[in-house]
Amino acid sequence: MKNVTVSQSCGKWYISIQTESEVSTPVHPSASMVGLDAGVAKLATLSDGTVFEPVNSFQKKQKTLARLQRQLSRKVEFSNNWQKQKRKIQRLHSRIANIRRDYLHKVTTTVSKNHAMIVIEDLKVSNMSKSAAGTVSQPGRNVRAKSGLNRSVLDQGWYEMRRQLEYKQLWRGGQVLAVPPAYTSQRCACCGHTAKENRLSQSKFRCQICGYTANADVNGARNILAAGHAVLACGEMVQSGRPLKQEPTEMIQATA
Repeated sequence: MKNVTVSQSCGKWYISIQTESEVSTPVHPSASMVGLDAGVAKLATLSDGTVFEPVNSFQKKQKTLARLQRQLSRKVEFSNNWQKQKRKIQRLHSRIANIRRDYLHKVTTTVSKNHAMIVIEDLKVSNMSKSAAGTVSQPGRNVRAKSGLNRSVLDQGWYEMRRQLEYKQLWRGGQVLAVPPAYTSQRCACCGHTAKENRLSQSKFRCQICGYTANADVNGARNILAAGHAVLACGEMVQSGRPLKQEPTEMIQATA
């Protein structure tokens, strides 16, 4: 046993116990390599055509959350009723996060089990979800649409999905490779022609040069996979996220 941490969340106490044990170097049972395109309409699309639908836990609970927050605003701050209402909101936020995290675990476990190398886009989620309002000197444009997109991006949990893929691949002896995301949605996976006109709609892709037609997300995932192959061919193996050398740990969490 290395350490014990006691924490509180939404009125519940948790004990986290960290232990260390000797493990042999894992070897991934698969030899396949796949590209993964993260999105909003579809949580993740793989280059082999596999699609994972989004769970949209925040979107589904958004009206309930707004109602609870309106009720909170009508109560006397720090009164007993205010504190009870505050706890209701905290529990709902916790439930939203738990639904999202549980679904992401199912998705990332499926992908990690079946593919030794997973190529993803090196997305800067914090930059993508910055406030749409802008500043006084530089006010934002299309604020409502951008705010809705920001919520959708955060609702998918792209950062958490990447984090889970990284450590699960580390456990299984696989790898996650992050590549630049530029033009993966506009480039033809067949001939390489890049143009915004290739993207006919959110879901349709048709190359204006060679006529290649595919689902837009699948085409993007194939471009991501091709970018991964290019990185490997150049010998520039860049591991996504955490370093390969890590102490093996096991986390056991129990409710007190």
